[in-house]
Amino acid sequence: MSFRTSKPNDKGVDRRTFMAKSACAAMGVTGIVNSLAHLRLIQAAMASGAPVSDYKAIVVVFQFGGNDSNNMLIPTDDSTGELFNRGEYEAGRDVLAIPDADLLKLTGAPGSNSNRFGLHPSFGAYSGTNNNRGPAALYDAEELAFVANVGTLVEPFHTDINTFETEALANFQSASYVSPPRLYSHSDQQLQMQSSVPDQVFKSGWGGRAADLLNASYNGGGNVSMNISLNGINKLQVGTAGGVSQYVVTSTGARSLDGFGSNYSDAAILNPDGSAASYRTGAAGRRLEGFDKVMRHTHDNLLEQGYNEVVERARANETVVNTAILEAANSGVDFDAIFSGPNNDIHNELKMVAQLIAGRNCFGNQRQIFFCSDGGWDTHSNQLDGHGTRLGYLGGGLAAFNESMHQLGVHDKVLVITQSDFTRTFTPNRTDAATAGADHGYGGHMIAMGGPVQGGKVYGRLPRFLIGNQPNSIDTSSNRGRWIPSTSTDQYLAVAADWFGIDQGSSEMETIFPNLGRFDNPWNGTSDINYLG
Repeated sequence: MSFRTSKPNDKGVDRRTFMAKSACAAMGVTGIVNSLAHLRLIQAAMASGAPVSDYKAIVVVFQFGGNDSNNMLIPTDDSTGELFNRGEYEAGRDVLAIPDADLLKLTGAPGSNSNRFGLHPSFGAYSGTNNNRGPAALYDAEELAFVANVGTLVEPFHTDINTFETEALANFQSASYVSPPRLYSHSDQQLQMQSSVPDQVFKSGWGGRAADLLNASYNGGGNVSMNISLNGINKLQVGTAGGVSQYVVTSTGARSLDGFGSNYSDAAILNPDGSAASYRTGAAGRRLEGFDKVMRHTHDNLLEQGYNEVVERARANETVVNTAILEAANSGVDFDAIFSGPNNDIHNELKMVAQLIAGRNCFGNQRQIFFCSDGGWDTHSNQLDGHGTRLGYLGGGLAAFNESMHQLGVHDKVLVITQSDFTRTFTPNRTDAATAGADHGYGGHMIAMGGPVQGGKVYGRLPRFLIGNQPNSIDTSSNRGRWIPSTSTDQYLAVAADWFGIDQGSSEMETIFPNLGRFDNPWNGTSDINYLG
């Protein structure tokens, strides 16, 4: 049975349809010069005339290095009970503890007891020139939620979530239970987070498998890949053989061929309407002309022909992506103003994703997965300063992106989720607050943001801040505070996949998350992590 709900179709407006056509036609002056690419450009322009219906996008922000989420979502002096206790937080965090007076206190959804929680002061606020609402305000407006203590798991270490603390550590230490291999390793945990199959040799990523299953149904007439990466080739979007290939763009747009100037300006002259092209007489023009002739050849060698097709596809995608950016410029949304603020990778990548979503009609896709990479979270030293800076960048980028989705009128069609290698050890590795950091941990908190999110809540089971082998401790390392996850990556991601179009309980869901059946039902089980309602 599917619990998905339909969303109203994006009807579009006449002016935007006209501007999309104009943008696609104008793309001829900056794009590819060979005849095949020009034919595809015309096809893209035709496709852009009709607004995409039933559009949905997932934006994954991967925090490489291990975000110390223990200092992102923090207990306040109002915290009561055993779980997420302020006294245990201060005792274990020691010199890394964020003072209660500095926290951005949360209100959240009615009945959520969100007064128990606060956000790191650098993360929760946003003071950009566009006055975007930061994560604290978005949480209170029920547009952002947290999923607690998520991590890679082969199987659960508890039989019931309500007995998690009394069972987890003993089962983790038992030979009868299987742990993910090479815990606390950056490369291994990044791979397992992106594959969501920690007990198998890597073959594909969860986003790649989702795209392979959904592409024919939703993107049959699409002009560009369903999977777009903003930061190089990643494992998450690797599909099965013959499936959807990820397409890489940069935070400034599509990648053009090197050595021919910006948008081939050193090599070619295009007519204003893009209907014809001539090559410049210099060396760059001759090289591009020769390259285009070679690319138009048919090759008997399968490897040569395969390479030829990859290059042609990349150059066609380049045209469509740059066309979408032109459509975004005509959308009426001032992205420069919304994303004004610090110049950093995640800010710039989310800005480009927002522009590509604005130009989605040129893509012709009903489903898209965007991958953003946010590095610098490996805070072994100087954590109070460095982690605060990273959280500030992330909070500003999320705030600006959320505002841009509102202004584009697609806020209910876009879901943002975070992933990270792991959180960091709860105990610091030094006694000096100025230099102390934290080392590689295990389960950590994730963020879900957007119109589909039932926000203003913390989903899942929060960790108990008990170090070592104390009763009810979930610390795998006896004295550092490495929390055994209470929610598996499979459960966390399956909720997003169901909204995206993969029916819960279906064989397709099992294909994407083959271990999901080992865990509690994430939608209506006792785990309570259905952050999309």
